[in-house]
Amino acid sequence: MALYSEVVMDHFMHPRNVGIIEDADGVGEVCNAKCGDIMKIYLKIENDIIVDVKFETFGCGSAIASSSMATEMIKGKSISEAMALTNKAVAEALDGLPAHKLHCSVLAEEAIKNALKDYYDRNGIPYDKSMFPDCEHCAHCE
Repeated sequence: MALYSEVVMDHFMHPRNVGIIEDADGVGEVCNAKCGDIMKIYLKIENDIIVDVKFETFGCGSAIASSSMATEMIKGKSISEAMALTNKAVAEALDGLPAHKLHCSVLAEEAIKNALKDYYDRNGIPYDKSMFPDCEHCAHCE
């Protein structure tokens, strides 16, 4: 059995939505100090719909594949649908990740949520702080 699924390999070798949105409405960046992965998500939002999303990821194949898949999963979706995206859903959409690489799907979820938080902050939109990761105290950064 292969370590990575065909879906993971496809998103690693042919990532979707790579790049920067210069006039992004929200930007979220996360990192994993243990493995060195860095993920940055850019969102363009119109009428509460994510009309464009791009990412920059410095990391392993699983991190790139997770970024690519997560962006595909939220593009064209509402903010509330994007907020509901979980790392488990990303990993499942990739046909699984090895246990020691699941943190990559966690980074994708957190980067999206951080970008949405940034969008709320930039626009003075009130939100429930418990809906967003506390990156200064999360387990994967310590």
